[in-house]
Amino acid sequence: MSAGANGAAERAAKMLKVTLKHSTIGAPRVQRATVQALGLSRLHKTVLLPDNPQVRGMVRRVDHLVDVEEVTE
Repeated sequence: MSAGANGAAERAAKMLKVTLKHSTIGAPRVQRATVQALGLSRLHKTVLLPDNPQVRGMVRRVDHLVDVEEVTE
């Protein structure tokens, strides 16, 4: 395989499993919007998101509300 195809396969294999563990009630509007943008609409909901700098930045903003696991598929 070429280096480009291998790099794309590695990026596709890295995912983040993000679970909403704490309520957004009382949280600032920016944090509520970030949780919603991550696709988390209710407590204990889990979503699989690509592991990229944009998602990592969003998770870092609300890391006190969510649990994050790295998943390799």
